[in-house]
Amino acid sequence: MITYYDDRSVQVTSTAVRVDGRSYPLAEITMVWHRRGTRSWRVLVGRGAIGAALAGPLIAAVLGIALAVWLHRSPTVTIAIVGASVLVGLAVGPVADFLFEHLDRSYARGSRQLEMWARWRGQPVRLLRTGDSLRFGQIYRAVQRAVEHSHPARPTSRR
Repeated sequence: MITYYDDRSVQVTSTAVRVDGRSYPLAEITMVWHRRGTRSWRVLVGRGAIGAALAGPLIAAVLGIALAVWLHRSPTVTIAIVGASVLVGLAVGPVADFLFEHLDRSYARGSRQLEMWARWRGQPVRLLRTGDSLRFGQIYRAVQRAVEHSHPARPTSRR
């Protein structure tokens, strides 16, 4: 038996697809397809919040420098305001790597619900529904490979 994919809730082998305790023998699956749902506004707002968190200190630094120039105070006060503004701008550095990693993972997971369907015993059955596009792609490719290997293409005769 070949295992194409295995995690806590999905197992794809050369004999069956098991999802959340239900088993679908590959011999009884004739077709596999997928559907994409609508975008999740929650994910998009989260991405916007990460972008704002990245841009916030930089905007505060620019505004602080502009304020220092606009106030026309003594050179000591102006240098102090500009220095504080630059420090605020530099504060984004250590946090940026952490925020970019979350942003990157957000794009890897995707912003839509994805569904995998199969024709099992002649009836359409939803095998899986998830918002994690990376995991969905891995499972979908594993099911496709398993179905292809369990139903090899018949050779055609040439005349």
